[in-house]
Amino acid sequence: MLHHDRQKIAEYGRRLLSDRLTTGTGGNLSLALRSEGLIAISPSGINYNDLTADAISLLDFNGRHRDGLKPSSEWHLHVELYNTRPEINAVVHTHSRFATTFALLHEPLPACHYLIGIAQAQVIRVAPYATFGTAELARKTTAALGRDRCILMANHGLLAVGADMPEAYDIALYIEEVAELYYRARCLGTPVLLNEEEMDQALLRFRDYGRNAGSNQATAPAKAETA
Repeated sequence: MLHHDRQKIAEYGRRLLSDRLTTGTGGNLSLALRSEGLIAISPSGINYNDLTADAISLLDFNGRHRDGLKPSSEWHLHVELYNTRPEINAVVHTHSRFATTFALLHEPLPACHYLIGIAQAQVIRVAPYATFGTAELARKTTAALGRDRCILMANHGLLAVGADMPEAYDIALYIEEVAELYYRARCLGTPVLLNEEEMDQALLRFRDYGRNAGSNQATAPAKAETA
């Protein structure tokens, strides 16, 4: 099982590249293996195309390195999130271009599209800046995230969390799509935002989305609505 989880990190790392959520060695991802008391996290400075299961780093919940290569420089952030949010078991941090564009502006993503509700939030807020790879960044980002499932990291990128890797990854992917749509709409004019009541209804609908029976893939919310 441990090998399978480490292999999953490697596979989703390659998806970060193919889905254009990062380039090179940017970003990082992890899984909380709570029954084993371990965190599996992508290693530092290794291109995702070169990742193997054995290269995936293993930490305990105090951040001590147990196996694999040197962990991502953002290991503080992953450890802080898992210790603060016991309901989450996956973290995806990207440098996706459109989301990061708004992170550079310190500008939240407003309710321009109902898909923001996938993050169980009405707006994707911005966490304050701190130097990458530090405990300060971990504290500030975790505190700013609160109970949401996604946040922009000022001058840095995007962070998504979920109960498992498919959920966390889908959140990162869909919020990047929303960021691109919002950017393009702003280039043409002033986007019309959904009001609080409309977003409340969207959030209720998203709470009903579950897992397909016998599948490890999240139901695609973008295809579930016809409006």
